[in-house]
Amino acid sequence: MLLRLLFVLLIALNIAVAAWLLLGDSSTHAVDPTDGGVPKLKLLAELPAPPVSAAPPAASAAVAAPASVASLPKAASTVAPATTSPGTPPAKPATKAVAGETLLVPAETAPTSPRRSYRCLALGPFANQVDLRAARTAIAPRTVRSRQRQEQTSESHGWRVFLPALATREQALAQARRLDAKGIKDYFVVTAQGDLQNSVALGLFHDPANARKRRDEVIAAGFPARMSERTEVTPVWWLDVVVPDEAGTDIRRSIRTPGITARTTGCF
Repeated sequence: MLLRLLFVLLIALNIAVAAWLLLGDSSTHAVDPTDGGVPKLKLLAELPAPPVSAAPPAASAAVAAPASVASLPKAASTVAPATTSPGTPPAKPATKAVAGETLLVPAETAPTSPRRSYRCLALGPFANQVDLRAARTAIAPRTVRSRQRQEQTSESHGWRVFLPALATREQALAQARRLDAKGIKDYFVVTAQGDLQNSVALGLFHDPANARKRRDEVIAAGFPARMSERTEVTPVWWLDVVVPDEAGTDIRRSIRTPGITARTTGCF
């Protein structure tokens, strides 16, 4: 019974919908696609080619740029070399756009320091490397560069008065006895190997005047006395420096080792 009722309702609903579609009046009308007020659609391929127009001002200026650049002075299109002080990297050139072209413009250079002059000095002699290193450290802030070197020097250790060496030791002893007979004391016979072996030493003096007096006294007694300087070769060290002219006078004052001199030398 229920299924029959549902079937009848569906048939009635279908009849109602069919009647509405046939008899109902729509309030809107479709627009005629051929209406003159509506623009027609066209494909891009159907559009006409656009007319050639004049180039914009910027483009025309860019086209004319080569002629204007060619007419510029030669110095305007080149980079002037920048003068820089030692140790300072050169400044990079700036760029500038002129009539559509990029030109190189010299960058402003850093101010250079005034030209300085230098002098080369030799400081010494130093008796040992300890004093040399101390002096080198003391003057390091005022030196451009420095180096050390070693030299050999003859150092005086007084004056010797003696009688020349004889052929044998017996002859040297006999000569010494004759000195004693003449009242000349303070002598001894040299027995060590060397140039003075079998000679008679008559004294060692620091003052050359005293040495001459002793020599003349022995000569007056009838003996061929001689006088010679006693020297010894020893190493010494020098410190060569390069300093600015204005610092040259202060270098010597900074060294506390006595006896050190400063003299001009060749630069290195």
